[in-house]
Order: sequence, then structure tokens, then C-alpha cells
Amino acid sequence: MSRGLPKVVRAIYKDGVLKLLEPVEFEEGEEVFVRLERYEDRVRRLRKYRGILGKASKEEIGELLLEAEFERL
Repeated sequence: MSRGLPKVVRAIYKDGVLKLLEPVEFEEGEEVFVRLERYEDRVRRLRKYRGILGKASKEEIGELLLEAEFERL
């Protein structure tokens, strides 16, 4: 993951802890911003925008959603 670029990472919540399902490149003790969204809700949003954006892939739509999300900050 390039520095400064946001990334969506899936996780599982179990026993009060979020476990990431893929590696991330953070330094020990580094503070991060975490936005929680249920998997089903994200899939629903992706399907909604897929029709609008035509034949964009799930990855492309995911990147666009993430970009738009961070523009609001």
C-alpha cells in the first residue's frame, strides 16, 4: 500500500477484536483512521453504482467510492 493512499481491507469481528484478512504496511504504534461498514452494505452500494457506471469492475467502483468518501473530509 502506497503511503497516503487509502485502502479498503476486509476484516472479521470475533471475540471483540477486528482481524484483518490481508496484510497492511503500517509501523508499530502508528495511528490510523478506521471506517466500519458491514460487508453486505458495501456490496449493495457497489451494485447500485455498477448500473450507473456501466461495465466498471467491482475494484474500479470500490476505488471510486473510496475516493468520493475521502473527498468529504
